[in-house]
Amino acid sequence: MEVGTIGLLIIALLIIVTILSSLRICSEWERKVVLRLGRFGGVRGPGIFFLLPYVERTPFTIDTRVVTSPFQAEQTLTKDGASVTVDAIMYWRVVDAGRAAIQVANYSQAVMGAAAGGLRDIIGRNDLSTVLSQRRELDEQLTVTLDEQTEPWGIKVQSVQLRDIKVPDNLQDALSRMAQAERERQARVILGESEIQVAQQFAQAGELYREHPTALHLRGMNMLYETMRSGVASVIVVPSSALETMNLGMIGGISSLASQNESKPDGRPQPQMPVPSPSTQPTVQMPRPTFPTQPPTLPPSP
Repeated sequence: MEVGTIGLLIIALLIIVTILSSLRICSEWERKVVLRLGRFGGVRGPGIFFLLPYVERTPFTIDTRVVTSPFQAEQTLTKDGASVTVDAIMYWRVVDAGRAAIQVANYSQAVMGAAAGGLRDIIGRNDLSTVLSQRRELDEQLTVTLDEQTEPWGIKVQSVQLRDIKVPDNLQDALSRMAQAERERQARVILGESEIQVAQQFAQAGELYREHPTALHLRGMNMLYETMRSGVASVIVVPSSALETMNLGMIGGISSLASQNESKPDGRPQPQMPVPSPSTQPTVQMPRPTFPTQPPTLPPSP
């Protein structure tokens, strides 16, 4: 009886140990790759799961969170022969743990190798100006290329970003001079276009004034009025033809006569004295002074 009890206890203990050894716990972001007698038996997790004793095992634990991996392409030649060093960063994650564990030996190392090769390839297929000015387009192209390459491994490349592009000092100086020359060219082009637009506006104004002379007279009077009311002491030269066409001579005479009438109490204009001409004025001759030729003699002292 005691031998049978001890045997049952041993059997129960073995069953408990076997169950505990078959028990697995997997975190929320982890997946367990199960091999059944050496063959792929599926992916388990997350949570608690059991394995068949002595039949199944889990040699691989795959992290399914997003991984941030910086990488670099040093001294890479562009399409036009410029040497650049590009720093980039890649965001990727495992979407199929079974293929990531079975299709490739080290999926992290394989992803980084594909990223470095893809970056060098995309730099070599574009010239320097494209690499410097179209980063967003290059990011999208590199993301699509790496995603297609890593898709058989069960890996999804979410995005790739070019962080920094370093060029040699001499090349950077040449690029700055080119940029300055391009800005000057654009400034001159804009100035020329502005001159053309101004000339067109003046031509339209000339045609309008030619068809309507009264509008030209009113414009001239308005400009003269604005100049006079500004209060700045200045000399205004107005052609006589403009005075005649705008009747400014008559207006000026009327305003002068009105100012003279306001200056006299009785309203009558004051007579003006005639000014003699220089030829009718008498000339007055003054005697020339004489000076003694010898000094005066002093009286003798007592």
